[in-house]
Amino acid sequence: MKHLIIVGGGTAGTIAANKVRSAIPASDLAISVIDTNDAHLYQPGLLFVPFGKTAPRRLVRSRQAQFGRGIDVIKAEVDHVDLDTTTVTLAGGDVIRGDYLILATGVTPRPDQTPGMMGGQWGVKTHTFYTLATAQRLAEALKHFRGGRVLVHVTDMPIKCPVAPLEFVLLMEAWLREHDIRTETSLTYVTPLDGAFTKPVASRLLGGMLDERGIALETDFMVSEVDNDACELVSYDGRRLGFDLLVTIPLNMGADYVARSGIGDDLNLVECDQATMAAIGHDNVWVLGDAGTLATSKAGSVAHFSIDAFAENFVDAWSGRPVTHAFDGHSNCFVETGDGEAMLLDFNYATQPYPGTFPLPVVGPMSLLKPTRVNHMGKLAFEWMYWNLLLPGRTIPIPSAMSMAGKQIVPDTVEGPTTPAKPKPVTPDASPAKAPAKPAPAPAATGARPVAKGKSVGTQVIGGREVSVDAEGFLTDYDQWDEELGAELARLIDVDMTEDAWAPIRFLRSDFVGRGETATLRRVGVVGGFEIPKLFERFPGKPAKKMAYIAGLPKPKGCV
Repeated sequence: MKHLIIVGGGTAGTIAANKVRSAIPASDLAISVIDTNDAHLYQPGLLFVPFGKTAPRRLVRSRQAQFGRGIDVIKAEVDHVDLDTTTVTLAGGDVIRGDYLILATGVTPRPDQTPGMMGGQWGVKTHTFYTLATAQRLAEALKHFRGGRVLVHVTDMPIKCPVAPLEFVLLMEAWLREHDIRTETSLTYVTPLDGAFTKPVASRLLGGMLDERGIALETDFMVSEVDNDACELVSYDGRRLGFDLLVTIPLNMGADYVARSGIGDDLNLVECDQATMAAIGHDNVWVLGDAGTLATSKAGSVAHFSIDAFAENFVDAWSGRPVTHAFDGHSNCFVETGDGEAMLLDFNYATQPYPGTFPLPVVGPMSLLKPTRVNHMGKLAFEWMYWNLLLPGRTIPIPSAMSMAGKQIVPDTVEGPTTPAKPKPVTPDASPAKAPAKPAPAPAATGARPVAKGKSVGTQVIGGREVSVDAEGFLTDYDQWDEELGAELARLIDVDMTEDAWAPIRFLRSDFVGRGETATLRRVGVVGGFEIPKLFERFPGKPAKKMAYIAGLPKPKGCV
């Protein structure tokens, strides 16, 4: 009899275990789930704890009780895993061997990764709500808050539930009004992104909502440290934001055993196929939920929709058949906006959130990108669905694949395409001024995988050659690039390309070949070994975006 080992008994691990168990009897497949404790936390409820809108005790239930019969639950710490042999070594030295392996240990907040974040103000003036204990401490702090400077801050992307910080700042604004201290409080949303959200249409709408409510928006803020003595949040470019209350989302990282096993990236995330969730190079290992590198939101809905595809594929693999199901990146999430209303976002890899109705055209009953009472009630109702339908692996009346039914497609941009600094006009279907120079071949990399081209909206003549570009002027055919073109791109945005400036550009190019995505600023620093303050000096203002532009690559993405 074959054996499936699941490391992690959270949302993804629980759904996967129950779905596989319902498809394959215990007499034909053994299933073991490994986790450190017996407490299963309903994470969406953490948002409401600081405002006293839910009782903490109702958010936690027995982990073991969420699994169906015929699933063995092992309470233990994992020391390391071996993907080649599908073995898991526990902290005590015991080794568990399997035929199939699922990694589903998610991500956790790591305030220790930002200098000063866990300093003297941690738990006093600096808080987070991403764990039950810290959410409860923040609730106590709000009981005594009488106004001042409030920062709601995101350290870096990706984070689990990427809309949660936006929800918090909107709920905070409503809470301040309810307690008659809004006029005594300045409220600022601080993000490393160049807008309120990662998708243009949603970012524009959410940014407008912040503006309407008098919430300041501080963008492109890459935190370097928390100055506890001055009570200031400090960025690498020298900006300093004072606070009387800092609500931060620390860097989110995968489990430490991933690093010990040598199987993850700089954030301890395990690279996986975007359609099947199979670990790269291992067709009997899957990475589910937040533990992997899916280029979509780290959210419960993604775990649900992706595991529908995984479960079908697992049964095929177990039966010796080729896998045929693919996940499209579908994510569906409510955004609390305060005052008893919420918005709903629905998108996937290829399609950003659009306005409209969901799940049915016209009748809805839910509205997309529009705050309504019905959406708020839907978010509250999800808690019951989570415990009674989602975790047990039962059918939920929402299709796993995203549908365009009811959606209204609107332009990504309002004022037209822009590049990081001095764009030249995008010319759709233009004829080249002269034949483009032959691009240099991309650097070779072991295990390099095909990379899909970006979405082109036209062409632009740069340095005498015609290149395909997207709506912001970034190259979409990455093979058209060479260093001569890179120098021309740098000239357009007034960057002096010294040898020190070329080094990170070359790192971006080589890193992109193996991973298929542009390295974030943190990855350039941690993996590439470049000092981030110096990158701000060489590429002033928005170094990550400018480096990507010069390297002929897409902007680094925060997963949404």
